[in-house]
Amino acid sequence: MKEEVGAMPTVREVTVELLRELGMTTIFGNPGSTELPMLKELPGDFRYVMGLHEGAVVGMADGYAQGTRQAALVNLHTSAGLGNAMGAIVTACHNRAPLVVTAGQQDRRHLALEPMLSGRLVELARPYVKWSNEPARAQDVPRTLSRAYHTAMQHPRGPVFVSIPMDDWDKEASPLESRAVSHRTAPDPESLEAAARTLRESRNPAMVAGGGVDRCGAWKEAVLLAERLRAPVWAAPVWPQAGFPQTHPLFRGHLPPAQAAIAQRLSGHDAVLVLGAPVFLYYPYVPGPVLEPGTALVHITEDPQEAAYAAAGTSVVGDVALAARGLLELLPEIDRELPDPSPEPPVPEARTPLPVDYVACELARRMPEDAILTDEASSHMGITGRYLRTSRPGSYYVTGSGGLGFAMPAAVGLQLASPERRVVCVVGDGASLYAPQALWSAARYGAPVLFVVLNNGQYAILKAFSEFIETGKNIPSLDLPHLDIPRIAEGFGCGAGTAERPEELGTELDRALSSDRPYLLNVMVDRRVEPLV
Repeated sequence: MKEEVGAMPTVREVTVELLRELGMTTIFGNPGSTELPMLKELPGDFRYVMGLHEGAVVGMADGYAQGTRQAALVNLHTSAGLGNAMGAIVTACHNRAPLVVTAGQQDRRHLALEPMLSGRLVELARPYVKWSNEPARAQDVPRTLSRAYHTAMQHPRGPVFVSIPMDDWDKEASPLESRAVSHRTAPDPESLEAAARTLRESRNPAMVAGGGVDRCGAWKEAVLLAERLRAPVWAAPVWPQAGFPQTHPLFRGHLPPAQAAIAQRLSGHDAVLVLGAPVFLYYPYVPGPVLEPGTALVHITEDPQEAAYAAAGTSVVGDVALAARGLLELLPEIDRELPDPSPEPPVPEARTPLPVDYVACELARRMPEDAILTDEASSHMGITGRYLRTSRPGSYYVTGSGGLGFAMPAAVGLQLASPERRVVCVVGDGASLYAPQALWSAARYGAPVLFVVLNNGQYAILKAFSEFIETGKNIPSLDLPHLDIPRIAEGFGCGAGTAERPEELGTELDRALSSDRPYLLNVMVDRRVEPLV
């Protein structure tokens, strides 16, 4: 409809222009009645990516935001839809994924009567978002969304939430002026100099790299720092994104997520630089020192809260890339031999049932060099990580919260963000059932993700944890019989197959990776339970 001369634009019209300006023309959603007014007359340059469950919607947006390094827009259905999505929002919070999550509130004109579909949306979202708000007036909706975007993008990045009453969209609103906001914070120079002094005086330093390296675009700096210090590098116990190339000679693998084990692994080093990771993220309670006595710890993080609760050391808060560049300027070349590289992992044996290391090795041999990997095979990460090694930034993603249901929808979002690269999702059979709706979205929007299900017919990670904490072997419901996962995939419109023997695995992987449509490969693997730590 042609706008009348002199007429005020509507909230919808002002918001559409704002979203264009911010580059948020892709909307991930699962709409309900309170969201329909927002979507009315959606312009042709906008793309609406539909998900069949709110958790899958947020997971796709999480992957898309991390893949594009820009805030993604999410549209959920009032309190019920937001409630369904909260587990995925918790994961996005831990992933530091910049999301602007919206939900439709009931019509303002009868909110006082608490009509059906009204809800306490702001309070529901608040614990796991950076900011949660419902505008006081319809006219405030565009400005609130602008604030939400810049809050989500400010380091440490993360989700924000805006509740929008459904009758706001057709109200009049004043246009917003374009504005720029800096989203990076430089570290304190004196603190950085003190950190550099500790590292200069070290005779045998080590480095621990985490997801903040990739989030802040600091891969190059991390490699240069490790080489400058002649320091071996471990991956943080849990890293939502890879912080260091796993093919580099200085890489030593992942630290175990337990206190005593980390201290033991890093013993012998007189200084440890933790770059873009917490100090430290533990899982089972295994008491012990954070580090052995006499080991200095320097912590670089973009998150003030992460610095505040660190168990030890000196923390420097600021953009990880800026901090790493500052350290490189302050550290001299060191005349010290490089440590010997780690030995290559052994060539696995081909047998039936398929060993997980053999499956990982065969997949690694066939994956494109620039493939993007999402990983939610929790029982097997210690094994798969030896073979599915990341060599470039923006290539590895895992849940930062420990909750299931991230990897499959995130893989779809990452594929939409990077259509020129192949995305592979490795997921356990139990985990694959937390967000199977992502398969439909992959088929619907032409995202040719390869989903590899490592099917051992059980919640093996829980069996390993049960053994670790000595609860006995009588925990109920840890076996998962009678799952026909390929038929689920086919029902959502994806190609699917099963591999039980070595010769089938190679054939199926070749078929899947040559396909231009999403494909789920159900791989029947050894039921052996790996030790937790």
